Amino acid sequence: MAHAVVSASPYICCLLRGTAFYGKPLSLLWRPTALCRCIFNRTMSSSRKMDHLERTASNFRQEIISPAKVYEVNMESETVKNVCLTVANSDFTFKAGQWVDFFIPGVPKVGGFSICSSPGLLERERLLELAVKYAEHPPAHWIHTQCVPGSEVALRIGGDFFFDPQPWESPVNLVLIAGGVGINPLLSILLHVADLQSAQQRAENRFEMGTVKLYYSAKNTSELLFKKKILNLINKFPGKISCSFHVTQQTAQVCEELQPYTTVGRISEEDLARNVCKDNLYYICGPPPMIQSLSKQLENLHVTREQIRFEQWW
Repeated sequence: MAHAVVSASPYICCLLRGTAFYGKPLSLLWRPTALCRCIFNRTMSSSRKMDHLERTASNFRQEIISPAKVYEVNMESETVKNVCLTVANSDFTFKAGQWVDFFIPGVPKVGGFSICSSPGLLERERLLELAVKYAEHPPAHWIHTQCVPGSEVALRIGGDFFFDPQPWESPVNLVLIAGGVGINPLLSILLHVADLQSAQQRAENRFEMGTVKLYYSAKNTSELLFKKKILNLINKFPGKISCSFHVTQQTAQVCEELQPYTTVGRISEEDLARNVCKDNLYYICGPPPMIQSLSKQLENLHVTREQIRFEQWW
């Protein structure tokens, strides 16, 4: 998800301004007037750049705004910070692929960031992770310049782009296609798949997961986020999870560890053709031109629109 920003409503500003709210119940009974559960194409009726609230006005949102505390902050890359938060409220849950409205005391704008951890991590340890790229807008700038362990914020879950299979459903194969920081919600889905597979192996979950293929494109290997985490999943679930990294502006030699998984050049229709099946679901997250191009390529390969799901925030 891009680091979208929206001016907070007066009610939210009053709720957060100067308030030490961690550990106290926060609830906002807010529903958009036109609640749309559609997870397919969202189009713009104007060339004017829409803000976060406008883009997501028809998306599902939880009613609860929950306090959260920053547990840990690390650099994921030269421009991306990984923020791990603790959320004590047991009513606060999410589905793999969703995002958070990110409220910061004293900052009169609300950020929108995709979650890059699994729902299972929140269930087991009450932890949630975000990966935020540096930007000048207030929420992202605060994360990169002021956010430290112990900082208090508030979160609200939203989004209709998710993978949440039920135990009685038939197996499904996933093709995940990411561009840049668009990897965030897809990593959440990938980690959820790993949790489902582990639970199935322990006979704790009846859902049988199909295969997952990840295509991930970035300028160079240094901008491929979560590389080690992705490779660990491939090694842990051989035959179930596979990936193909694509680099478009690589100048240095690709390191030996990544060479078997790395292709120089954009994700092509020929690449996608190797993973076309009527039982597949295709999740795409990245810049609009990439989404439009890849969606068209999939349709050329006779993939139906009902099989294609995307998150577009730029």
